Amino acid sequence: MKKLLLITLCCLTLAACSKETIFYVAPSGSDNNSGTKQQPFATITKAQQAARQTKGAVTVYLREGVYYLNEPVVFTPEDSRNERSPLRITAFPDEKVTVSGGIRLENLQWQSWRDGIMMAQVSQLAPFDQLFVNGQLQHMARYPNFDASASHYNGTAADAIAPERVAKWKNPAGGYLHALHRYAWGSCNWLITGKNEKNELSMEGGYQNNRQMGMHDRIRFVENIFEELDAPNEWFYDKATRTLYYFPPAEVEPATARIETPCLQELFIFKGSEQQPISYISIENMELTHTLRTFMDTREPLLRSDWTTIRSGVVLIEGAEHCSVRNCFLNYAGGNAVFFSNYNRYNEVTGCHIVGAGASGVCFVGDPAAVRSPLFEYNESNLIEDIDLTPGPKTNNYPAECLVYDNLMYNLGRMEKQIAGVQISMAQSITVSHNTIYDLPRTGINISEGTWGGHIIEYNDVFNTVLETEDHGSFNSWGRDRYWHPNPNEMQQRVADNPNLILLDAVKQTIIRNNRFRCDHGWDIDLDDGSSNYHIYNNLCLNGGLKLREGFYRTVENNIMVNNSFHPHVWFNNSGDVFRHNIVSAPYFPVEINDWGLEVDYNVFPDEESLNKARANGTDLHSVFGNVEFVEPSTGDFRIKDTSIALSIGFKNFDMDCFGVLSPALKSLAKKVPLPVIAEPVSATSEEIQQFMGMQLRNVTTLGDRSAAGLGEISGVWIVAVPSATTLCKLFQPNDVIVEANGEKISNVSDLQKACKDGNIGNITFTISRNQKEQKVKL
Repeated sequence: MKKLLLITLCCLTLAACSKETIFYVAPSGSDNNSGTKQQPFATITKAQQAARQTKGAVTVYLREGVYYLNEPVVFTPEDSRNERSPLRITAFPDEKVTVSGGIRLENLQWQSWRDGIMMAQVSQLAPFDQLFVNGQLQHMARYPNFDASASHYNGTAADAIAPERVAKWKNPAGGYLHALHRYAWGSCNWLITGKNEKNELSMEGGYQNNRQMGMHDRIRFVENIFEELDAPNEWFYDKATRTLYYFPPAEVEPATARIETPCLQELFIFKGSEQQPISYISIENMELTHTLRTFMDTREPLLRSDWTTIRSGVVLIEGAEHCSVRNCFLNYAGGNAVFFSNYNRYNEVTGCHIVGAGASGVCFVGDPAAVRSPLFEYNESNLIEDIDLTPGPKTNNYPAECLVYDNLMYNLGRMEKQIAGVQISMAQSITVSHNTIYDLPRTGINISEGTWGGHIIEYNDVFNTVLETEDHGSFNSWGRDRYWHPNPNEMQQRVADNPNLILLDAVKQTIIRNNRFRCDHGWDIDLDDGSSNYHIYNNLCLNGGLKLREGFYRTVENNIMVNNSFHPHVWFNNSGDVFRHNIVSAPYFPVEINDWGLEVDYNVFPDEESLNKARANGTDLHSVFGNVEFVEPSTGDFRIKDTSIALSIGFKNFDMDCFGVLSPALKSLAKKVPLPVIAEPVSATSEEIQQFMGMQLRNVTTLGDRSAAGLGEISGVWIVAVPSATTLCKLFQPNDVIVEANGEKISNVSDLQKACKDGNIGNITFTISRNQKEQKVKL
């Protein structure tokens, strides 16, 4: 009897714990109310406090309207739930809810100023970082003016900070200069602090790229300059007089418009730890908008990548388990949309629509203190004797076992150009599946280094990438792990002496499968600088082909490369790489390859010339050539017919209708990938080797040359061989690229011959690129 009573009590307790409690919040509510449907709270924070005191599952329904937050909603371990009693904060069914980090400007008495520009005094305090009018983002007064059709930054000009222009500015302090990195590997930003009598600007900033080389000489613009207020949709806020100036377009009446400006950097913050995690909380079905830009705060370098970052997002999650952001519209975030920092497990971002973010879509970034023998800048390297030889991470303070699923992301990187739809750094076993990602200045999906692998990248549709930067791909990764060295010869020796170094960081294999990639300004799949331990299969590459630079243990099989091919760059001996059962549409494009890995064979080439060129390198003994007979390429069906020659080498069809988002609502919004027209095979001819002063030279002519040498443009003279026992070998090395002579640009061998026409190269200072770093040399 006692046992039966105990069972009954346990059942009643479980039933009580599983009972759902519902709280309501409404813009017209009051925090003095009880939180019922009839008497809703006014704030999310009040509902959060009520949930803390409530056992069992809790749902907080937000009724329709805009919720302007005075401060972020912060979850701590006190808010933590369990699987049977989760907390959901969600919009009431079929009602539109917007959570804003801004304020609505009120009591603006607009007056005409001049030339169509209006002015109004502002009584409310705000940073005035961005301005939204009737929900549409306006433009800070800028030069050059905003041009939606411009390829970079919506308009750039080489003379953006020329003294002649600066002379027109009475007081430019508070303005911003934005520019691409010198080689267009991302962007840099400066706060203008003043000018001198020569009309030269004083500025602070430029630290936002982790491979410092200065700013681009042409691709730049300035904003927040009063004198540049001269076009519709532009605005300027004078902090000294608290006056807002606005040039309204014809269709906007400022007196009746809804005018908003951001005040917060984050809207929701999860602040836990591995020891005290926050669990089972979800944010669902709402619009999240109006957050501050972060381009002046991205100071933290990631591990030897090209990135610096800020641990910030509209939703910032640290120290959480089983938490989620679901079916939300993250609209015009000032910086990142969602950021997972340090310890995170089993969290997810699913079903979200992420558009217009100033930086990245979804980021996973672990703790550098969890990394063994970490380094933070490309040119740094560890001494072999100093490397920690223990595999894997030191601690658990990093994201793992998290999911990014069924999200639509586009038009990201408005201000920060070193961004990704999904960014992964110092993390393990992140699954990125069924996302549609496009219209980006840089990459769609980026894995920043080998720590610690195990990721699954699958069923994504990624296209229109690398639109404003250079030398990248729709998928990009770096290795640059603890043993990596920027000098390939040093790398070669290190791993030859101790091959166990290779998988100390990349302890788990990363899988890239069943994706569709298209990059018209780089590679579809770009594994750069030592990316190791990958299995890449069943991917449809529509334009840019696939690149493997340095690195080890990559198996690439059963992929289709339309209108392009395989780009192996700088391979080491005994790499363990495999490239088999793939369909390529052009000859391979090798750069600095002596050892072709474990196996390069059983592939399909477009013609006999391409196949013979591969066989001349000792590969593809069993490969074939011919028409692969795609089913219907004009509709995107690149399966092969039953009569295809590709079947003879082991190629197997994979689905062509499974890429990208799955939910009908997101599918209806998503842009369609531009399908390629099948082109004629590229000629297998190579750049001619030329002789000059005993050296073997060739012109730099391809994106592959540029990438392998780390050049700013496709220009220069590649040194193939240097005669030994001559003074020239003291000056040049094979695989150097000559880019200048006495400050004059060297675009090709003819330019070099003209620069050295008197034969006395001892009077010439050469600029060369060696191991992706410029240096001056002179005999």
